[in-house]
Amino acid sequence: MSDQDQTRPGTPQTLPTETRSAQPAGPASVVPPSQITRPDDSLLTYYFLVSLLSLVAFPIVFVPLLIRFKTMRYSFDESGVSMCWGFFFRREIYLTYGRLQDIHVTRNLLERWMGLAKLPIQTASGSSDATMRLEGIRHPEALRDFLYQRMRGARDDAEADGDQNGDATTLLREIRDELRQFRQTSGVSP
Repeated sequence: MSDQDQTRPGTPQTLPTETRSAQPAGPASVVPPSQITRPDDSLLTYYFLVSLLSLVAFPIVFVPLLIRFKTMRYSFDESGVSMCWGFFFRREIYLTYGRLQDIHVTRNLLERWMGLAKLPIQTASGSSDATMRLEGIRHPEALRDFLYQRMRGARDDAEADGDQNGDATTLLREIRDELRQFRQTSGVSP
């Protein structure tokens, strides 16, 4: 394939892994949730339409949303999920799967029409608002199920650690009881 073929409109091109969006390659294929690194490209269209509603203030509303879209990144690793965005003021959020409490799928009318959704993720913090909001997700049910599965796996691991701590607690209680018995038989006061 020549250089001209690669730049011609309509020629299929592969994206690097770091720019893979939530949009599937075809109608039947779905990007595995753990490989989503960016919001779906139609989120930019959504931001544009929402900004149009501000009429005269369109540039003031659209430019921050454009920067947010261009810089938004997601990462799902073995221990948690992270999200970062921003150019002038960079924000990063990292949540371990064990801290996740609740995951919702929310869509307004325009997002449903465009096939997009938001996933607000809540933790056990004192705030009633979501700790992290994954935006521009094309197949939110698959991602929600993936996060719930990871969340349950982290809790199962914590419970297994709790069982090991239970053994240690039992051993400490036995030692305590033996020391009390020894003190009583030897006549030593506590």
